[in-house]
Formats: sequence, C-alpha cells, structure tokens
Amino acid sequence: MKQTTRRIAGVVAAASAVTLIAAGCSDDNDSSSSASASASASASESGMAGMSGMSGSAAAGASVELKAADGSTVTLTGPIAAKYQAATEQQKTDLGAPSTGAEASGTGSNGVVFQQFAGGVITAKNGEEATPAYITWGKIRDAWNVKRDAEGNPSAEGKGGSQGPLGAATSDETTEGDVKTSTFEHGKITWNSSTNTVEVTVNGKVVPTQ
Repeated sequence: MKQTTRRIAGVVAAASAVTLIAAGCSDDNDSSSSASASASASASESGMAGMSGMSGSAAAGASVELKAADGSTVTLTGPIAAKYQAATEQQKTDLGAPSTGAEASGTGSNGVVFQQFAGGVITAKNGEEATPAYITWGKIRDAWNVKRDAEGNPSAEGKGGSQGPLGAATSDETTEGDVKTSTFEHGKITWNSSTNTVEVTVNGKVVPTQ
C-alpha cells in the first residue's frame, strides 16, 4: 500500500523523529531534498587523517564538534563521527544542525547508536569504531519511525525505528531512476520523487505507510 507524502526534511520532521528514536532509534542519503540548515564542524586532529575516504568506521580517538541551532556544541564520536566526516559537503548541509536534548542522541536499548539532525539521522548497529553507520533521510526516516506491530502495520502500541519490525538500517539511500531506497534488517522503504509516494516493505510484504 502506498501513501502520498511530502518529503520535507526539516525541523518538524526531526522533532517527530526524536520522540521515537529514544525508544529504538531511527531516512537516508537524499542530499537534494533535505533541510538546508548548515552545521559548522570542527574535527579533532587526532586520528582524522584519511577520514574523508572512510564510509562508516571511525579512527581511534576521532571526534567531530558541531554547533546546534541553540548555539550549544554537540560532539560526535565513534561510527557516527566517522560517517559525518565522510559525508560530502552537500550531505552535511542537507543534514543541517544536530538536534539536542535527552532523546536526540545516544544508545537505544537494542544497542543502536544514533544522532538526530534537522534533515536526517545517522545510526550504527553499535558504538564500536569499526561498525558502519548509515544516514536515513526525509520521508524514509518518517516512515521508519512510525510505530508498527510485528507484521509492520501501523499501531499506537507498536514500536518504531530500529526497535520496530523493520529493524536497524543496513544501507545508505540508493537511487534508481526516480526511486530512492533505504534497506533495513527486515525490509526496505522507498520514495518515488516523481510521484512523491513512499512504500514500506516488511519481511517481503508491502504494508501501510502510516
């Protein structure tokens, strides 16, 4: 089942995502359609050599400091820092400022580490430095965050993000024609830019988007 949605990655999307991320963590690499708020980053000197060529594993001791919208400093570490450092400048711009607050970053009860941004979320299966991290963007993130029952159907009593039936992210967003796809442990979510529709597949079955 498909549902037409607007893929707008902004502060509103980030706010809804933050609520669910604390329960289990939660759109992917669509640089052209995310928020344009910029984040200023300063990487620590230690362990950063060659980081731009890394896709998700952090050098020992590496960290990245970003300014949040409220002026506070957010420090990224481990696989989250490595993924941010490896992102293109356009992706960093589209991610925007990091979110702050108790539920904006941390480690879920299933071990998934995360950092929310205005335009997306960076997640990794765990906080170990060699663990790959992925970016989930816009409306794909929104659909991932929807609370679902074990079959993938939206349910107020269900779970969203990495603790939901889709599980943790397993890829960055890929593009084939007009369709962008993010994969998860137990399914995938696609967004069609020409029709502006999202499709959620859990364990091989297409389920309602929301």
